[in-house]
Amino acid sequence: MEIGRLAARGVIGALFIGHGTQKLFGWFGGPGLQGTEQMMDALQMRPTRAHALAAGVTETAGGALLLLGAATPLAAASLIGTMVTAIRKVHQPHGVWAAQGGWEYNAVLIAALLALVDAGPGDLSVDATLGHEEWGPGWALGGLALGVSASFAAIAIGGRGGPAQGAPSADGTVGEATRADTAGDPVTAADDD
Repeated sequence: MEIGRLAARGVIGALFIGHGTQKLFGWFGGPGLQGTEQMMDALQMRPTRAHALAAGVTETAGGALLLLGAATPLAAASLIGTMVTAIRKVHQPHGVWAAQGGWEYNAVLIAALLALVDAGPGDLSVDATLGHEEWGPGWALGGLALGVSASFAAIAIGGRGGPAQGAPSADGTVGEATRADTAGDPVTAADDD
């Protein structure tokens, strides 16, 4: 049995389930769907409800699939997509290091997900039961490409929804602030992504 892969799947998958349920239901001290919508508004991801649901469901379902070692390339691709979006919308302006709000943690998760796809989820997994004990580098690169593409699509779609808080609209006016104090600032609120 490959204990390292099982441990990685367990920890990473469970934490993503936690992050997803924070966004959807407010579990584990999370903002819930309303707070996640407000965060999406601050990040200019519109329509906010659709993006909030997509982020929460993707993290929860992707984490569950990863935990089970089921459809590992698809699970990794979905989680990579959320990490790339978090990097692009929240962490990139702050540089590399997490201590300054940067993207290092997201990059570590992406690398771990790629390693799990390449090596496979291990013996104790749904994939192994179905004959996919390992997937290989082609599947890992495919998962990366799919995740990055999904992130670019989500951000492109999200940018069409109108002005965000403090963003000028076409007529030069500034958009209304709609974020509740409980949502925190976008960097803090989305830092768990």
